[in-house]
Amino acid sequence: MKRGMFVMVKLCLKRCGRKQPVYRIIAIDVRSRRDGKDLQKVGFYDPIKNQTCLNVPAILYFLEKGAQPTRTVYDILRKAEFFKEKERTLS
Repeated sequence: MKRGMFVMVKLCLKRCGRKQPVYRIIAIDVRSRRDGKDLQKVGFYDPIKNQTCLNVPAILYFLEKGAQPTRTVYDILRKAEFFKEKERTLS
């Protein structure tokens, strides 16, 4: 990628696991496919065990740079009370 080139980024889920779905929360270029090459892995979501693991500094970095979370990722972040935590760090 050329220096200074603007890339639109979204935070979305990438499916892993064959029979039991497990998802990685990734930052990816909007022009890439869902299972394409990601820019960075920023979290993990297991809907069966209802576990979520988030890399908060990385997510904050991408959101500050203008990344748009998909609806599902937004709901996962809201359930994890990420936005309340973000408000605390900004205050």
